[in-house]
Amino acid sequence: MSRLAQTAGLTDIQREILATVRDFVDKEIIPVATELEHRDEYPDRIVEGLKELGLFGLMIPEEYGGLGESLLTYALCVEEIARGWMSVSGIINTHFIVAYMLKQHGTEEQRATFLPRMAAGEVRGAFSMSEPGLGSDVAAITSKGIRDGDSYVLDGQKMWLTNGGTSHLVAVLCRSDEGHPEGTAPHKSMTTFLVEKEPGFGEVRPGLTIPGKIDKMGYKGVDTTELIMDGLRIPANRVLGGATGRGFYQMMDGVEVGRVNVAARGCGVAQRAFELGVSYAQQRHTFGKPIAQHQAIQFKLAEMATKVEAAHAMMVNAARKKDSGERNDLEAGMAKYLASEYCKEVVEDAFRIHGGYGFSKEYEIERLYREAPMLLIGEGTAEIQKMIIGRRLLEEYRFQG
Repeated sequence: MSRLAQTAGLTDIQREILATVRDFVDKEIIPVATELEHRDEYPDRIVEGLKELGLFGLMIPEEYGGLGESLLTYALCVEEIARGWMSVSGIINTHFIVAYMLKQHGTEEQRATFLPRMAAGEVRGAFSMSEPGLGSDVAAITSKGIRDGDSYVLDGQKMWLTNGGTSHLVAVLCRSDEGHPEGTAPHKSMTTFLVEKEPGFGEVRPGLTIPGKIDKMGYKGVDTTELIMDGLRIPANRVLGGATGRGFYQMMDGVEVGRVNVAARGCGVAQRAFELGVSYAQQRHTFGKPIAQHQAIQFKLAEMATKVEAAHAMMVNAARKKDSGERNDLEAGMAKYLASEYCKEVVEDAFRIHGGYGFSKEYEIERLYREAPMLLIGEGTAEIQKMIIGRRLLEEYRFQG
């Protein structure tokens, strides 16, 4: 076990789960991650192993076949998995957000239909907010869901859909003006629709097309796609929660816990970068001694380790705040912002320690160097996090003049 990023106050069950996950990461993920990433190959065997471990149902209540664990347990597991290969944590994250939204906001029929199969990993989830013409401006969504008898007809184009090809269930945010008169605030006329589909690419059901994978700089292996709806008809009982107009709040609730997840991913990638850097620094010799004995490298390692420790502490605090039932958007925003920025810096320092070899695809740090930037934009950019943090601080420290 690493000396860094230890978490106080864990139960015996939590420690046992984390030890099992770390062992799986060390034996089943790290040895194959770079090869699979270079081939942009979906990690089928790894996913099957995660299903056997029960990780797809980690936070799903026991009554639906899950393990009923906390957000903290989940985040610490994600941290371990991202330490092995960040793309694998992405496969779980979108699934987890959809399961969380169903647990918190779904009807009893929706929970009973989907959660047991999601806990078993038989149904895997994805969620979709972004569109080609917008990024963080969720209120500008143009995709629409129009009521037609006992169904809704969905039209529009969505973007940046993680697990777009491999998922079975997609939570899609659309505008729905039904019952919301003209002039209603945009965020009050949005609805989350639960869209079932077959895994694959092309027309996966009538009216729904998943084009091929988007070719990315990093974050490979996991499929990132567009989603095109053209007259997609779904039954009215697939409106999340059974009522329109709640979609924005449902999605933001999901994204809030997703930000804890992204913070955990940043912590995991930073930990791995530190491990690679501190190991290489003790093997590489210059001027007659290991470079780890040069003061400049020791300073760099000290800064890296401090950043790993600080990011982990903030991530744990945000998860525990959410688990307590308290509002945690401030803590989640801070954790996501700090962890992603520190991750980038720690990875770059490890890259510098490797010197010219860091530029070679034979070394793992090259992969991490391409993966870290995704965390700067996933689940909200640094600028969005700062806006959230700033607004919440002004609420907490309102000037009394």
